[in-house]
Amino acid sequence: MNGLLSIPEVSGLVAPQQLVRIPDQKDVPITSRVRRLIDSSAFSRLRGISQLGLVGYVYPGATHSRFEHSLGVYLNALLYLQHLARYSEVEKLIDPGQAECFLVAALMHDVGHWPFCHPMEDLQLDGWPTHESTAAHYLASAELRKLLKTDWGIEPAEVLALLSKKVSTPGQRLLGSMLSGPIDVDKMDYLYRDSLHAGVPYGRQFDASRVIASLCLNESGDGIAITEKGRTAAELMVFARYIMFSEVYWHPAVRSATAMLQRMVFELRHQLNPTHLLACTDEAVRQQFREAAASADVDNLAAGLFGPQRQLYKRVTQFSYCDQPELFGKLSRRPYWQLVQVSEYLARRVTQEIGSVVTDTDILVDAPPPGLEVQFNVNVKMERSQRFRPLGEISPVVQALATKQFDDFVKRVRVFVHPRLRESCGAELIGRLLLEWCET
Repeated sequence: MNGLLSIPEVSGLVAPQQLVRIPDQKDVPITSRVRRLIDSSAFSRLRGISQLGLVGYVYPGATHSRFEHSLGVYLNALLYLQHLARYSEVEKLIDPGQAECFLVAALMHDVGHWPFCHPMEDLQLDGWPTHESTAAHYLASAELRKLLKTDWGIEPAEVLALLSKKVSTPGQRLLGSMLSGPIDVDKMDYLYRDSLHAGVPYGRQFDASRVIASLCLNESGDGIAITEKGRTAAELMVFARYIMFSEVYWHPAVRSATAMLQRMVFELRHQLNPTHLLACTDEAVRQQFREAAASADVDNLAAGLFGPQRQLYKRVTQFSYCDQPELFGKLSRRPYWQLVQVSEYLARRVTQEIGSVVTDTDILVDAPPPGLEVQFNVNVKMERSQRFRPLGEISPVVQALATKQFDDFVKRVRVFVHPRLRESCGAELIGRLLLEWCET
């Protein structure tokens, strides 16, 4: 039997030892050694951490956990290996040990996440860890280190190398592209799963099975590409990602909640102990925020987000690169502290304009954070010529949606204000003051 297909977890797709059922009616085959990883304290804590965090404030069903998502990513990893094992070139690049390390990395890829970590990481606060460094901490724990060594013959550093794409051989680069790339096992799950739980169709309108069935090696033999038969499915996947960001992840109310959370954490950064947050569930973090905010001037933010009654700030204006390119360029992808300065400037000027006191945290500026999204630069193997061409080259729609349209139009600059200012602080006033700030 092919070496990759003989891996117990991969062969379990056909004859599973145990199954775990996840939405939507998907069976994840589980072996004893995978079960031990799932039952570990590091992985079990993901049950209490929601995948989408603040999105659940807008889409009530979007409360699924990173635990569930991780199982979905692991299932995709099995399906990727099962399909790619058909290629003799892959068999030469990847031995069973490397493939097993890939499966562990797929399962544990979110082990370093803590509640609401992505909005907090965008703040780039001194002394606050990234989820990648936290993953290293958990993987190096005595419990996981023993399981990896005893059950898999793997060192934590090998898993981390794959997750961080610090790899050297063509086989490792191939596995790294399957974990993090334009068509990776993570995107393949979260688009579908987030769409399912949010109750919207956008992330489920591409043929995932078709994409997987079209996977092949790229021209250099160290990454994944797709055959021409998967082109339409890949185009729809790009569109699904674009719409999910537009309608779900960057929904105005979601970004209002995100702006409130970020400003609260920024103001409490010297009071909060990030180490204490790392081992917490969503509920425990919410409680810590409420307690810390009670003694500061941001209790209105904490109460609006985590109090008994949701009270989100109201959007008064928004614009993209298309609307106001100069102002968009001055505000987007800037360090967060600069956005705070803009918010404080607006608060001072609005106070002067309306004759009522507006506090520094009553007005929040939300803008695209530093860094661009991973581009969708997958190559397509043409059927007749057997040549490889970028998907964006043969599909102008993909080129537009995955690059300029995505980063400059979906992710808009928005200004939110406390609900009490909704009538007195409108779009015309804020727009004028932003242009005034731009000229200072």
